[in-house]
Amino acid sequence: MTVGLLAKGEGKGQFETEPFWWDAAKPPTAGFDAVPRQVDVLVVGAGFSGLSAALVLARAGRGVLVVDAGVPGYGASTRNGGQVGSGNQKFRVRTLIEMKGEKKAVELLHEGVEMLDGIERLVRDENIDCSFERCGRFRGAMRPEHYEAMARDMSDLHRFAGVEFGMVPKGEQGSEIGSDRFHGGAVLPQDASIHPGRYHAGLLSRARDAGALIAGNAPVRDIVSSGSGHLVRFDGFDVRARDVIVATNGYTKGVGGYFSRRIVPIASSQIATGHIPQDRFEAAMPKRRVYGNSNRVFFYFRPAPGENRILWGGRSSHVAREGSAASFQHLARDLLDTFPDLEHVPVTHAWSGLIGYTFDEFPHLGRSPDGVHYAMGYCGTGVSRSTHFGRKIALQLLSRPEGQSAFSDLGFPSHPFHFVAKHAVPAVETWYRIRDAANL
Repeated sequence: MTVGLLAKGEGKGQFETEPFWWDAAKPPTAGFDAVPRQVDVLVVGAGFSGLSAALVLARAGRGVLVVDAGVPGYGASTRNGGQVGSGNQKFRVRTLIEMKGEKKAVELLHEGVEMLDGIERLVRDENIDCSFERCGRFRGAMRPEHYEAMARDMSDLHRFAGVEFGMVPKGEQGSEIGSDRFHGGAVLPQDASIHPGRYHAGLLSRARDAGALIAGNAPVRDIVSSGSGHLVRFDGFDVRARDVIVATNGYTKGVGGYFSRRIVPIASSQIATGHIPQDRFEAAMPKRRVYGNSNRVFFYFRPAPGENRILWGGRSSHVAREGSAASFQHLARDLLDTFPDLEHVPVTHAWSGLIGYTFDEFPHLGRSPDGVHYAMGYCGTGVSRSTHFGRKIALQLLSRPEGQSAFSDLGFPSHPFHFVAKHAVPAVETWYRIRDAANL
């Protein structure tokens, strides 16, 4: 199936439904460790957060068990777009200052920059082969007024957090992207790309080498806390743990009401194209950056590592059957609206995953009233946030001063109608799309 046929809703879904990243690094389905009945620390969730935490804890001498409801790495850690930013993309700087005050806002912004630097340092120090590259990000303005607002926000981000940027007016954007769809845009030269599948495989290997046990297909059914620790209940057996970390993000269902009341899972989807001829690829993406845009409901895209292929993502369809060709039709349309000459390029992969949203759109880490540690709620900016939060929550558990985080005291809000939030997502996204189209 070609991009053009998919965009028109014609033909059958002749593409792989597993993530493109799995071609190089498919999560292991066997070889899991036996589950002990007592451990120092039990980590729920074997994604970037859980493995980052496990690595720190195991090297500190703690006995660590990491469990996952399914295959370790099956979720968002190997399904994301592999775009790595500073974690500062959710709020304009002036809005953040209005919400939190200048002092707190600056602390949050600086820690966002630390997230980006931290993942680069981890990849380097652990020698993880995952195509990490400071390729830079181009964020296109969908309307002229978006460009002006973007310029103000980038200036504020530089002033308060030292983030480098450049503004590219519409007349010069051909140097960044071969499309007339945007009204200029901003370049963040320090943002990066990564192969999330290989990155996850590397983290898993390093955590195991450090002594952490990894167990898949072990869904947690309940966590019962007492003064002496926690009893974690599984199907047919229990595990006693002195400490528990919940690091499940968009896959939090079933690990306790405190967390399920605070996380809204939202589906995101991607498609991958086949090979694009060199001249056409260079015209489309002359600097091989990662890309996004200024809409509320935005699309994102990037080149595949070392290949002339495009990975294109956005929110999942809520009207088509999950996994069907029709459920990815909107992504193909967006791709063609941006690069019309790629109509006949094949689509080789199409897949979806869950991101974890919070009611205040901040990520959160800390300790629940029952004494369970947690790190989650990355709101679609999870590669750098999850790695950083996993490390931070482990350091907090160890009572080390390096675990201090500007995000620790934000409070983790619930909502009186949390049980309908998931079902309201399609209506909210539709409203945002209408506002994007009408520039409201």
